[in-house]
Amino acid sequence: MTLLDAIPEIRYRQLADTLAAAIHRGTLLPGSRLPSVRRCAQTHNVSINTVVAAYRQLEDRGLIEARPQSGFYVRATLPALKTASAPSNRIEKPADDVLALIDTVFAAQQNPAFTNLSLACPQTSDFYPGSKLGRMLASQLRRQPNLIGQYALPPGNLRLRQQIARRSMTLGMLLEPGDITLTHGCMEALQLALRATTKPGDCVGLESPTYFYLLPLLASLGLNALEIPTDSQNGLSLDALELLLQEKRLNAVIAMPTVQNPLGCTMPLAAKKRLARLMNDHQVPLIEDGLYAELQFGSALSPAVKAFDRDGWVLFCSSFTKTLAPDFRIGWVAGGRFSEALHKLKAVSSMSESQLLSETLATFLEAGGYDHHLRNLRKRYATQVEEARALIARHFPRGTRATQPAGGFVFWVEFPLAVDAVALFHQLLEEQICLTPGTLYSPSGLRLSCCYPFDARYTQALARVGAKACEMSGLPAGIAQGE
Repeated sequence: MTLLDAIPEIRYRQLADTLAAAIHRGTLLPGSRLPSVRRCAQTHNVSINTVVAAYRQLEDRGLIEARPQSGFYVRATLPALKTASAPSNRIEKPADDVLALIDTVFAAQQNPAFTNLSLACPQTSDFYPGSKLGRMLASQLRRQPNLIGQYALPPGNLRLRQQIARRSMTLGMLLEPGDITLTHGCMEALQLALRATTKPGDCVGLESPTYFYLLPLLASLGLNALEIPTDSQNGLSLDALELLLQEKRLNAVIAMPTVQNPLGCTMPLAAKKRLARLMNDHQVPLIEDGLYAELQFGSALSPAVKAFDRDGWVLFCSSFTKTLAPDFRIGWVAGGRFSEALHKLKAVSSMSESQLLSETLATFLEAGGYDHHLRNLRKRYATQVEEARALIARHFPRGTRATQPAGGFVFWVEFPLAVDAVALFHQLLEEQICLTPGTLYSPSGLRLSCCYPFDARYTQALARVGAKACEMSGLPAGIAQGE
């Protein structure tokens, strides 16, 4: 049993959240020393172990650091940035120029000459256990050479589906292997979920902002998109959603309640329960995109909305692309009442996933190293997000705002109105720096990704983005006194 296992979860998490809020408000300033463990325990009337666990969680989030023989200090790199508000633009079918812009972004992302601040997928081997997976794959092929001559027909490799069902318990879900269909990444999972729950002409509710490729996906299926306001801290507006459901204007909803892309926020637990209840009461499918759910910061994971699904109206989609093996392209969907339909759609869509790669992933998950890998990955991303936000505070125009992610490695930045994020994108392409421009989400913002080594190339590129934005806005860099 670890120290965290021995402490009631709610106590140390509440204390960690209280101290984190004080840091973000500026009550505890960057570089300041936190109260000693004993004094903090006396102040908050909790045990010393509870304080130690809370401080450890704040370290994992990248908010504080331990200094030998000195105590705990607020990280000096923490910026006092305001929280960005969610854009509220109307969602329409993507115009040709938007699709062309997406193609331009993808082309720059794949060019090794460019410094990438955009692509939401690590491209260096130290973020993934590539060597270990390679050895396991080679071992599988030596022991079972016939694997490359087999189809893993839908719903997919049983061993891997058993491991996914077992791991789903960490997000509060109780799944059976038969509930799960393996897919070619999360995008196919989302596509199959849409095909199973809607028909051409139907209306699908989307968060605003949302992952930009959902718009052309809906358009390709003949579906209409309807914006639902999304708060940068609390996620999807449930009051707006409830009104739309009451008016019967939605046939399905796609949302990322946990570590939303591009905002990085996670809905509070009570909101997740309400969301599940609304979808079940109105019998409208919720397609829950859980791609980043296992990359939440901190030791205790917020459960999926699927965990509170009463009658099978929530479909949960995810993959191992962001956490383990991007090139394996193995995702999955737990379909609830739509599971059988998903099995059939997979058969006529892409038939099957690789039996060899599925067996390799199943072996890795069975070996027990995945949790250790995830802990290291979460800690690294939490630190890098804070470092990136610190660089923004130092180099971007005064008045710039950024979200404070609850996990993952992407977050949302909004410039002062004088900065045109699309024009900035094109100017920086000339300097071989790639961003995800705001017009894919909203006119004045951009999504930044922190899943790269924080070397001089990355930090200098981020500083250059700030310098160009300062030129465009005519504003000085840095945070104004009192911000």
